[in-house]
Amino acid sequence: MTSSTLDHAHDHAHAHDHAHDHPTGMRRWLFATNHKDIGTLYLWFSLTMLMSGGVLALMIRSELFKPGLQFFQPEFFNQLTTMHGVVMVFGAIMPAFVGFANWMIPLQIGASDMAFARMNNFSFWLLPPAALLLAASFFVPGGATAAGWTLYAPLTAQMGPGMDMAIFALHIMGASSIMGSINIIVTILNMRAPGMTLMKMPMFCWTWLITAYLLIAVMPVLAGAITMTLTDRHFGTTFFNAAGGGDPVMYQHIFWFFGHPEVYIMILPAFGIVSQIIPAFARKPLFGYASMVYATASIAILSFIVWAHHMFTTGMPVTSQLFFMYATMLIAVPTGVKVFNWVATMWRGSMTFETPMLFAVGFIFVFTMGGFTGLILAVTPIDIQLQDTYYVVAHFHYVLVAGSLFALFAGFYYWGPKWTGHMYPEGRGKFHFWASIITFNITFFPMHFLGLAGMPRRYADYAAQFTDFNSIATIGAFGFGLSQVYFLFFVVLPTIRGGAKAADKPWEAAEGLEWTVPSPAPFHTFETPPLVK
Repeated sequence: MTSSTLDHAHDHAHAHDHAHDHPTGMRRWLFATNHKDIGTLYLWFSLTMLMSGGVLALMIRSELFKPGLQFFQPEFFNQLTTMHGVVMVFGAIMPAFVGFANWMIPLQIGASDMAFARMNNFSFWLLPPAALLLAASFFVPGGATAAGWTLYAPLTAQMGPGMDMAIFALHIMGASSIMGSINIIVTILNMRAPGMTLMKMPMFCWTWLITAYLLIAVMPVLAGAITMTLTDRHFGTTFFNAAGGGDPVMYQHIFWFFGHPEVYIMILPAFGIVSQIIPAFARKPLFGYASMVYATASIAILSFIVWAHHMFTTGMPVTSQLFFMYATMLIAVPTGVKVFNWVATMWRGSMTFETPMLFAVGFIFVFTMGGFTGLILAVTPIDIQLQDTYYVVAHFHYVLVAGSLFALFAGFYYWGPKWTGHMYPEGRGKFHFWASIITFNITFFPMHFLGLAGMPRRYADYAAQFTDFNSIATIGAFGFGLSQVYFLFFVVLPTIRGGAKAADKPWEAAEGLEWTVPSPAPFHTFETPPLVK
C-alpha cells in the first residue's frame, strides 16, 4: 500500500469520523458532549443572564434617580435588589467562568476533551430551568423573594412561594457547579499532555483547579442552609426561628461560610485570565510563576477563616471580632503578591495596548481599589459604621464588576479569535473598554461617599441630601448598561458572523498549547496528545 493510499484512507476515515461526531442543528446543542460546544452554551447563557440582571439593576437605579417613590413600591424594589444579586452571581459570573474553563482547559493542557462529557452536558442543561424558575418567581403570589441575595432569616420565613422557587433554583445551580467542578478537577489532574507537570500548567488552569476544590467544599454548605430554610418554612422546624428556640444569626454563620469562599470562586479564575494576558502583551514571561500558584492556594485556604467579617454588627465577642479582623487583613498579603507580580511582569516589558491588555490593566487598577476598600471594611470599628451602607455596595461592585466582569471581557477579546476564527474590531473593542471603565466609575465611585455619609443600602427612598450622588450614579449606570449592549451588538455578533480572519496565533508573544491549533479551533483537537518540552 503506497503512502498516498494510506493518506487517502486516513482522510476518508477522518471525514467519516467527523460525519459521525459532528451533529448539526438542535441536536448538536441539546446533546452536546464536545467541550467547545458546551463552553459556548455556558457563555451564551451567562451573557443572557448578564443582560437580564442588568435590566433589574437599571430598574433599581431608575427608582433611586431622585428621592421619593418614582416607579416601584418598596416591596417590589427589594425583590429587584435580591433577584439582581442572585442572577448576577449564580447566573452571569459563575457560568461565564465555567464556560471559559470548558473552552480553554482542554486546549491549554493538550487534552482531547473534558473527562466526563455527558456529565458536562448535564451540568449545563441544569442551568436554563433554574433561570426560568427564578424569572417565573416574579409572577407568583407575593412575587419573587425579597430577602436580599444572602436570603437572610427571619425574612425568608415571611416570603411567599417565590422564596421556595429561589431555593429550588439555587439547589439546581449548586448541583451544576459541583458537577462542573468534579469534571474540571479530574480533567486537569488526569488528562494533561505528556511532559506537562503541574508547575508547567498555565495560570488559568491552576486558578480553576483551586476554584473547583473551593466549589466542592462550599456549595453543599449553601445547600444545607437553604434546605434548613425550606424546612423552617414548611415542615415545622425552627433552625432560624427564635420563637421556637432557633437562631437567625446561625443562618448568617452558615451562609457566610459558603459566601466568603464564593467571593474568591468568582475572582480566582479572573486572576488566571489576567495572568495569561499580561505576559502576552508585555512580551515577557509571568514574573514569579510559583509564587502566583502559592498565592492563589493561600487565598483559597484563608477564605475559609474570614466569614464572620460580614457579621461584625451581630454582637459577636471582641475576641472573635479581632480574630476575623486580622484573618481578613491577612488575605491582603497573597492578593498583594499577585498585584506585585502583574506589575513586575509589565515592568520594562515591550507593552502594547490592544483591547485584552486594556481590560487586564483596567482590571488591576480598579480591582486594587476594590481591594483597598475591602481592607478598610476589615477594620471592625470602621465596618460597624459602614455596615449595610452604600460603601459596601461600592466595594463589592469594584471587585465583582471591575474584577470578574472586566476579566471576562479581557478573556473574550484574548481568546475570541481562537473560538470564532475572526478578529474582533479593534476600534470597537477599545471603545467598549473606555465606555465601560468610565461609566463604571461614574456609577460606583459616588457610592463610597453615599455610604460614608450614612445612606443605607436596599432602601427604595432616601433623604434629600443624598440626591446628587444618586443621580450621578443612575446616569452612569445607564451608560454602563448601554456599553454592554454595544458590546453585544457591535463587537460579539459581528465577530461571530465575520470580520478579519484570525491567525492561528494572533498575539505574537502569547504562550500555550491553545495557540498551536488552527483558528477557529477545530471540533476535535489533540486526538493524539502533544508532547510538552
